[in-house]
Amino acid sequence: MHDDRNLVEARLERVLRERVRPAVHPVTTPLTVEIWSTPDEPVPVAEGLAAPVRPIAPGTPWGTPWGTSWFKVTGTVPADWAGRTVEAVLDLGFTPRTPGFQCEGLVHLPDGTPVKGIHPRNSYVRVGSPVAGGEQVHWRIEAASNPDLDASGVPFRPTQMGDKDTAGDAPQYVLGEMRLAVFDETVWNLVMDLEVLGELMAELPLEGARRWEILRAVSRALDAVDLQDVNGTAQAARDALAGVLAAPASPSAHRISAVGHAHIDSAWLWPLRETVRKVARTASNMTALLEDEPDFVFAMSQAQQFAWIKEHRPEVYARVKKAVADGRFVPTGGMWVESDTNMPGSEAMARQFVHGKRFFLEEFGIENDEAWLPDTFGFAAGLPQIIRAAGSTRLLTQKISWSRTNKFPHHTFQWEGIDGTRIFTHFPPVDSYNCEMTGRQIAHAARNFKEKGAATRSLAPTGYGDGGGGTTREMVAKAARMRSLEGAATVAWEAPADFFAKAEAEYPDPPVWVGELYLELHRATLTSQAQTKRGNRRGESLLTEAELWAATAAARTAFPYPYEELDRIWKTVLLHQFHDILPGSSIAWVHREARETYARVAEELEGIIAGAQRALAGDASGGSELVFNSAPHTRGGVPAGGAALRSAQGETVLPVPRDDGGYVLDNGLLRIEIDARGLVVSAYDHLAHREAIAPGRAANLLQLHPDFPNQWDAWDVDAFYRNTGNDVTEVAALEIDGTSVRVERVFGDSRVVQLLSVPLDAKRLDIDTEVDWHETERFLKLAFPLDVKADRYASETQFGHVHRPTHQNTSWEWAKFEACNHRFVHVDEPGWGVAVVNDATYGHDVTRSVRTGADAGVTTTVRASLLRAPRYPDPETDQGVHRFHHALVPGATIGDAVREGYRANLSERRVTGTATEVPPLVTVDDDAVVVSAVKAADDRSGDLVVRLYEAHGGRARATVRVDGFAADRAVLTDLLERPLPDTEPPARADGGVVLTLRPFQLVTLRLPRA
Repeated sequence: MHDDRNLVEARLERVLRERVRPAVHPVTTPLTVEIWSTPDEPVPVAEGLAAPVRPIAPGTPWGTPWGTSWFKVTGTVPADWAGRTVEAVLDLGFTPRTPGFQCEGLVHLPDGTPVKGIHPRNSYVRVGSPVAGGEQVHWRIEAASNPDLDASGVPFRPTQMGDKDTAGDAPQYVLGEMRLAVFDETVWNLVMDLEVLGELMAELPLEGARRWEILRAVSRALDAVDLQDVNGTAQAARDALAGVLAAPASPSAHRISAVGHAHIDSAWLWPLRETVRKVARTASNMTALLEDEPDFVFAMSQAQQFAWIKEHRPEVYARVKKAVADGRFVPTGGMWVESDTNMPGSEAMARQFVHGKRFFLEEFGIENDEAWLPDTFGFAAGLPQIIRAAGSTRLLTQKISWSRTNKFPHHTFQWEGIDGTRIFTHFPPVDSYNCEMTGRQIAHAARNFKEKGAATRSLAPTGYGDGGGGTTREMVAKAARMRSLEGAATVAWEAPADFFAKAEAEYPDPPVWVGELYLELHRATLTSQAQTKRGNRRGESLLTEAELWAATAAARTAFPYPYEELDRIWKTVLLHQFHDILPGSSIAWVHREARETYARVAEELEGIIAGAQRALAGDASGGSELVFNSAPHTRGGVPAGGAALRSAQGETVLPVPRDDGGYVLDNGLLRIEIDARGLVVSAYDHLAHREAIAPGRAANLLQLHPDFPNQWDAWDVDAFYRNTGNDVTEVAALEIDGTSVRVERVFGDSRVVQLLSVPLDAKRLDIDTEVDWHETERFLKLAFPLDVKADRYASETQFGHVHRPTHQNTSWEWAKFEACNHRFVHVDEPGWGVAVVNDATYGHDVTRSVRTGADAGVTTTVRASLLRAPRYPDPETDQGVHRFHHALVPGATIGDAVREGYRANLSERRVTGTATEVPPLVTVDDDAVVVSAVKAADDRSGDLVVRLYEAHGGRARATVRVDGFAADRAVLTDLLERPLPDTEPPARADGGVVLTLRPFQLVTLRLPRA
């Protein structure tokens, strides 16, 4: 037989495009369209419905950037359409680009009832099936003219469209056709048949019989279609395909659990307020599709997004709640938002689950067993314990498939965290969280699945995201055809919990991956938008303080614990940890609002802290000055979580001029030498008789690199940035400023001022840096070359620290050239180490080099990443003034690093009052056991909740005592403050609770009020 494969495949493509798809709507009639545009921000539905309208014709430009227009669409179903299925096709002026990144609309009835969302690939609204003829059509469409930031066709091009203040007012879209149309279901089904078979055929091996069977059937079907009468001959074409569509899948076929999905970024290339509307449109769309498709299941994560619907569109929420009760609309994930997991601190990461799971429990009576994070940029090694402590046992993500250097070896596995906790984890091999149910994707999932021979199942999140409206009827139809189809994987709609239950049952002993799930991409998200990151860190620290002092004051005075305020503020901070806000990868509008929000949050929390401390300190008109210590370690004689009198707080040594220029800071414990360039050339530990700075090198060294990644500007820093760069050593001023050495530098269009000081009683160099940053596409680092031979180093992560290699033996190690730390990085040799501590930075790198000659040895260089200057999606990223605090701590153990990290982030406060001390509400007798939270129980019972963890990476036995709070017992709980099942109460001795903790173990204690 002659090989006519290419001929048939080309014929299929053209006939579908030019004849069959257009015949789905064979008869149309125009609708009448009128428009009203809001003068500024979106208005309530009632106002939009009542607004005066004017006529608008197809081809008319409309929609200022970020504007909202209300379209009134009216018409009459022709009488001769009686008995047929009729729907409207509504084109707002959609562009061919992916849904979710352009104009969108929500269709309403005249009374304001939402009907469904419309998007570029889901623009129909059903009128009736069948119609009687003569029906009056009257809809109102709330349409968002969100600009397409990549409309130029050149990705990552800088644009001013990312903020309505700079976007201008030029119309963004041209109105398309708004028409009523007869819907030919037979032709539509023929399209689905041909697409499924054509896509499957292209994935099958040429030498296999199945590919040729499909090819011959498709050829016969195309012969059966009369191109002059597609609607009249569509059924004959379908009949020609029935045989190949009925052939069942092989018993060994890969099994795909499809779940309806619409990954909606809570902010990204649009502001938060637009996400509120994207979520409402998508939920309207999906509840409508659920009514039409009995097998379909849709899952939505992010409790915040459900809360937005409840607050802003209660009529949509009522439909959602009904669908949830029916088991069809599935809340999944159990987090407040799909947050970044690298940068959120310990308590914040825990509260993501606390607030998310509690919302789902209170609203729907549902508790999820899975964490759902398909798009997050890597996963910190402390996360498994947090997931388990929240009462969940599973994780789904897809993002690691984006890694550029190494291919992850598993799709289903156990992920082990720093404390030994394991979580059953699945990476969908479809390699997408926006699966469209194409033959190519389904075949890729089956081929790509790495657990073949041991497991058979994978999950496919299916639907358009980011405002694209979720799953479409076309995707549902394709899945139905692949329920059991020879040559394809089998597809069935299932909720995530059902998939996980089956996957665990068939694969009870999967492989184990230990440690962080590092994404070999998007590393620059640890640095971009420094003010957003500082706002997050400060918000986390202030919340810790506010809860501590409010709980202490409520236990001992009449101070009312601010439950509602703290709940609201936590949710605000958690929202801004979303994986395109905290990472700095959103448009200018998002980060401008974030800065404003963090300022409001800080002001409110400062008020709560001040009020609680005033209640504890007593009358401000007399008495002495108390020093309040929020950190979990005693410092300067002030106990952790308490207050005491102290007069020498904050004193530092005086700088002494150095013979050849520069200054010396020496407190008898540590001697710091600063040369005439303002660089630290010596950091000598008197007690250990040990120099910290590598020979011939200088610390506190600013280094500037070019920063122009191949793509993903705000997200990426590529390895080649290290190939070139320069040290910033020119000094504009070097002088004494009080008890600090002041260093001023000028480079490019930027200016840096640093204050270097050494406290009287600690081996620590404090470095306060202010940068007035006006560079573009540059990367600023702060370097500390240390005379330490370290093959690995420690970075703080949630409830502990993670070790990473300093060498690059393999591609896995080489790929970690930029990584995350929280409050400290620690490098050491046996018996001696150095910590570099920060108050607001996350990105860093640690490298090693070998010296030659008389000074032979190993230099381990720690560099903190301070600032970047990408131009997309925010062309003004990081422009302006930034402040950073770092500390160099020679001779530091890991315990010192933990302590100094908390010190740098939880400032002492001075309050005048009549009290001479405030004893801590909670004390722990082992510094290795760190208290991360002291708070009132969320249920307002008056119980006290204490969360603590082992911070050094070893075993610990500690006694926890409470002073001034009547509690006669203690209960071990999960993060949601519920008693742990089958757990004995902790032992009591010497008036306290005795705990034995394994390395990095997290414990939550609930102390019921007696």
